Amino acid sequence: MATIGRTDGDGPKLPLGQYIARDGSHGGDVTLDCARPHAMCLVGKRGSGKSNTLGLLAEGLCAVDGIVPVVADPMGGFAGLDALGAAVREPRVSPAAIPPREWPRLVGLDPTEAAGALVWTAASERSTLAEMRAYVDDEGARHTRRVAANHLARAASWGVFAPEGIRQPTDPTVLDLAGVSDRAANAVVRAVATGLYERRLAGEGPLPWLLVDEAHVFLDGVAAPALDTLLTRGRAPGVSLVLATQRPNALPETAISQADLLATHRLTGRADTAAVAGARGDYVDGSVETRIPAGVGDLLVFDDATERAHSVRVSERTTPHGGTAPTLGTDGYE
Repeated sequence: MATIGRTDGDGPKLPLGQYIARDGSHGGDVTLDCARPHAMCLVGKRGSGKSNTLGLLAEGLCAVDGIVPVVADPMGGFAGLDALGAAVREPRVSPAAIPPREWPRLVGLDPTEAAGALVWTAASERSTLAEMRAYVDDEGARHTRRVAANHLARAASWGVFAPEGIRQPTDPTVLDLAGVSDRAANAVVRAVATGLYERRLAGEGPLPWLLVDEAHVFLDGVAAPALDTLLTRGRAPGVSLVLATQRPNALPETAISQADLLATHRLTGRADTAAVAGARGDYVDGSVETRIPAGVGDLLVFDDATERAHSVRVSERTTPHGGTAPTLGTDGYE
């Protein structure tokens, strides 16, 4: 049995699948190290097996003492983790968990204009959304108040804000973001990513793994700074991050450069293939494009610990995929 993500030592490992030899045959079992924190980018076009791999990682993490997986689930694909003890939770976060400077951007206002500045001030002075809306009603010119109030009313309609919300889960958790708008989902992920990081900076609680599906949605919104913090500084206090996306070309350079594990399923877009090839091309002999998998459920993992690329046939997850109907013969793959 071989382990990806480490060079030596013992510790807990996550079952991943079987090696794929150059002739296409399946070799020995492959596991993924979880004894130490990781930053991982998991990419692949829709239908390639990406969500199955993310679900398999979450299943394995649920069984490891001292580790807590937290899954940001925009597609509703991971509710089945409740069979393993994960809590599937409605996304509720405190408005105070979003930095005041981010509130104008969150609600779609320019912070340099009057209405955006008023929302920024309201978020600085008040801790609940109701209090922020009341503050806006009493301040500024009539037009400014109306614009700011309308945008805060829209934020209230998202239904994700509560005075006491999720911030620092210490048990396996699925954040059910299916049907939640991108802006609202970004607020939830920003609050939770920051909370997990702060908890570990204080040396408290189990080691969290934040697994983010459809990561491109969050890397272009108010969640991006918190995810960037986890990418660049999260491993030191013990926070792992997995970013899964069907659009590797949309990943920022920070994500590619800071990830110690880059894993790709099938890709067909030229820009996406080039993004992967350019990131870890020196880890393979010859062309990366010829190593990128063609089959559903096949995975190529670039491992910074060993500076090698590993071809793996990923095992099927045991919990059901809730986001899309399974394909006959590939139950469990997206």
